[in-house]
Amino acid sequence: MRTAPVVAGRVEFDDEGVPCSPEFGDRYHPRQGALAQARQVFLSGNGLPARWRSRHRFVVLETGFGLGNNFLATWRAWLDDAERCEQLHFISIEARPLSRDDLAGLPRDDELAPLAAQLTAAWPPLTCNLHRLTFEAGRVQLLLAFGDVAAWLPQIVASADAFYLDGFAPARNPQMWEPRLFKAMARIAAPEATAATWSVARPVRDGLHAAGFAISLAPGSGGKREITVARFAPRFAPRGSARRGIATVESARRAGPHEPVAIIGGGLAGCAAAWALAELGRASVLLERGAALAGEGSGNAAGIFHAVVHRHDGRHARFHRAAAFEGRHAVATAIAAHGVRGSMSGLLRIEPRAANAVELQATLDELGLPGDLVRAVSPDEGSALAGLAVAAPAWYFPGGGWVDPRGLARSYMARAAGRSEVRCGTNIAALRRDGDLWQLLDPSGRVVATAGVVVLANAGAAIDLLGGPSWPVSRTRGQISSFAADDWPAARQPRLPIAGCGYLLPTVDGHLWFGASSQADDADPVLRADDHRGNVARLAGLLASPPSIDIAAVSGRVGFRWSSADRLPLVGAVPLAAAGAALGLGCDAAATSPRPDQPRFAPRAPGLYAFIGLGSRGIAASALGGQVLASWVTGAPMPIEADLIDAIDPARFASRHHRRQAALRGAAV
Repeated sequence: MRTAPVVAGRVEFDDEGVPCSPEFGDRYHPRQGALAQARQVFLSGNGLPARWRSRHRFVVLETGFGLGNNFLATWRAWLDDAERCEQLHFISIEARPLSRDDLAGLPRDDELAPLAAQLTAAWPPLTCNLHRLTFEAGRVQLLLAFGDVAAWLPQIVASADAFYLDGFAPARNPQMWEPRLFKAMARIAAPEATAATWSVARPVRDGLHAAGFAISLAPGSGGKREITVARFAPRFAPRGSARRGIATVESARRAGPHEPVAIIGGGLAGCAAAWALAELGRASVLLERGAALAGEGSGNAAGIFHAVVHRHDGRHARFHRAAAFEGRHAVATAIAAHGVRGSMSGLLRIEPRAANAVELQATLDELGLPGDLVRAVSPDEGSALAGLAVAAPAWYFPGGGWVDPRGLARSYMARAAGRSEVRCGTNIAALRRDGDLWQLLDPSGRVVATAGVVVLANAGAAIDLLGGPSWPVSRTRGQISSFAADDWPAARQPRLPIAGCGYLLPTVDGHLWFGASSQADDADPVLRADDHRGNVARLAGLLASPPSIDIAAVSGRVGFRWSSADRLPLVGAVPLAAAGAALGLGCDAAATSPRPDQPRFAPRAPGLYAFIGLGSRGIAASALGGQVLASWVTGAPMPIEADLIDAIDPARFASRHHRRQAALRGAAV
């Protein structure tokens, strides 16, 4: 998916006080009011609230978020319904989202005003991402896609029960009503899905009919005599949204929605998976080989998190930007609700190769990234933010910061309380398939747990359990250094994290931490003086006036992290080709895949998922990866777009290999 700068929408009010869009020359809602239209057209037109009753999850997809009134009205109806579904997921696409200030200034119906205040408080930066906003302890989730509907709708991975078609009038905004968009709706429509719109224009009805919807007219609202309602009744089964749904549905059918998921590994990944599954109503049992959670790769005193800026805004930058958004929410909860040490006061990332801040700003202008996500700052501006002199221009990420990773892991588990059981000191040495279940065996061969769904969140040990699949994942040794804060004048200590070729953290427990070394395939757990010296050199590259540090007074910690060759995590159902032979499932994936060049079509090991390879960005990647993993397992709407799912899919490496081989064969011919 190609991203584009997101342009904020504008709101003006006509003589009767009705909000209008000057860009499209149309009203946001009729004079009779937004709430009346939402209830008559979209809720009633889709048979709500009756259709969501006795359901675990109900999914609404809207084209045209506008001022947010339809979402607020649906949320209000959900709250008022004693028989409501357990979870309400609302997906909305908006090309011209309002700024936070404009959203806050809108007049609202009294019934919606308290909910609108919560929406405004959660409003994200205007970037071309799929933003996940949660309310009611995660039971109401809003996925906001900012950008062009034609680009976004094919990227949505979900099973939608109801569609709200609420773009501006077809004559004024025809891009919102093109026939291909109705076909994209059909791809993600659940059986018996419904749709409703205030428009009765012939192209709208024809487009819905051609996409497999049965059309009828219903009494209108707000001065309109009739509205269009529809029911998904295709004459043939649509192809659907590829393999992801198939693997999920089969696993859910075999395991049942209430059977606990077995999670192997109690680091950030495993704990985040337990939290995300619990938020979606799924129980888990977490099996950790150590005596406590987050004692290995997640055991540093503090770690940083921030977004990424790349000039081409490819999949790597987009994933880590989305991860930074989700990570910030997770860290905020950890600090506020669970007393975890950390700060979200921002982060500086030094760019020594940049000539000046103007050069950096040119990249931001080209990408259209807003200032509440990232700013380009000069050395003087960066020094003022950090509280000490920095050496070069920098990116300033207002939403970045630092946190205690072990505390974040504990926070994840606190949020999963009641739905997750923890078993420390449990070493899983092998997996064995027994009918529709997985048996988890300890080193002596004893079965310690069985489960229909298993998540491998145990870093490099996952590779061993799968018999050494050909994933390009490797271990890296990292040594972080620290010295007593008293050895450095308080006036020169950083107020926020400073990163670049290394990093420096604010004071944690009376110590300043900095580093870190990076050595591939190095298993030495012992602290090394040479690595401390290397960390001091890295520190000197960040600061204009680095401190004089006595190496003999430096302490530290050695940790190991696992990363993939493309520096993205592996999250999703395990490909059959990666595990079949070792686990006795068969492995001729190429023979059974209709498109071996595309990871989304890869055959999967039943009920087996991976969540590994978080690398040096585990804080943010754990939060977003946990949500993606939970959506894989439960069938909930995916919190990232389809091509980003492909980018972190464990099947991506085999697909790339197939494409390379095909290219070589083609070149030979």
